Amino acid sequence: MKTTRKLKLILFFLILSTLCFSQKFSFIYETKYKAIKAKPKDITTENMILDFENNKSVFRESASKDADSLQLINKNGSYRTGVEFQFYVKKDINTNKIEKIVTYLHTNYLLPVEEKLNWKILPEQKTIGKYKAQKAEVSYGGRNWKAWFTTELPFNDGPYVFNGLPGLIISIEDTENEYSFNLIQIKKGGNWFDARTKTIKIDWSKYDTLGKSYYNDPWNTKTAKKATFIDPQGNQKDMNEMIRQAQQSILEEDNPIELNHKINYQ
Repeated sequence: MKTTRKLKLILFFLILSTLCFSQKFSFIYETKYKAIKAKPKDITTENMILDFENNKSVFRESASKDADSLQLINKNGSYRTGVEFQFYVKKDINTNKIEKIVTYLHTNYLLPVEEKLNWKILPEQKTIGKYKAQKAEVSYGGRNWKAWFTTELPFNDGPYVFNGLPGLIISIEDTENEYSFNLIQIKKGGNWFDARTKTIKIDWSKYDTLGKSYYNDPWNTKTAKKATFIDPQGNQKDMNEMIRQAQQSILEEDNPIELNHKINYQ
C-alpha cells in the first residue's frame, strides 16, 4: 500500500515537472550595473528578460528582444554598439551548454561560456516577495556572487549565465555591488523566439580582437556609407573629433561583467 502511494506521488511530481517545463515562461529581471569604476553613483538600470521553454532559455535586454522581433519581420533590428556590455545568453539546461552572443557590425558571434559554476549552497534563508529563498555563492567572470534561489519555481535557471541551482535564481549580485539582477515579474506563455541562430563561433581571444576593432573605428567609417553629421547649431561635425570622443567613452566604461576578460584597448 505504501509502495503504491509512493509511486503515485512520484508520478504526480513527474507530471507536474513535465507540465512546468513544457510551457513558456518569461522572467523579467531589473538589472543594475556600474559601467564606470570612477563613477560609482552612475548606475545603468534596464529590464532584461529570461525566456524559458523546454529547458532552453534566452536571456537578453528588453530592447534587444524588441530589436530581434523587428529583425525577424523586416531585417531592421537595431542593436547595441560595442562589444563588452552585451548580455545576450542562450542556455540548454539538459546539456549544460551556455553561449554568449555578441552582435557586431550586423554579424552574430557565438562565444561558448566554459567557465564552471561551482555553487556553494548555504543554509541561510529569507522571503523575497512571496517566495521562500535560500542563499548560494559562486565565482564567475573574476567576480564573487551571492544569489538567492527558490524551489517554489522549479526551474534550475537564472539571469545571464547563471544556472544550476535547485530552483530559479530570483536575485543575484556581485560582492562589490556593481552588478545585480532581481526578478520583478513572471509572465506565463509569451513570445519565445531566437533571432540569432546564424552565428560565427569565436573564443575570448577573438572577442578581444572584435573589441579593439570597435575601439579603432567606433563609427565604422571604413565600410559605412558616407554621411555628414550636423550638431544642434547646424555646424558639420569633425569626424576625427567624433572618433576621439567615442574612444574616450569606451575607455571610461572600464567595468564589464566579465572582469577576467576585460579588453585592454591601449
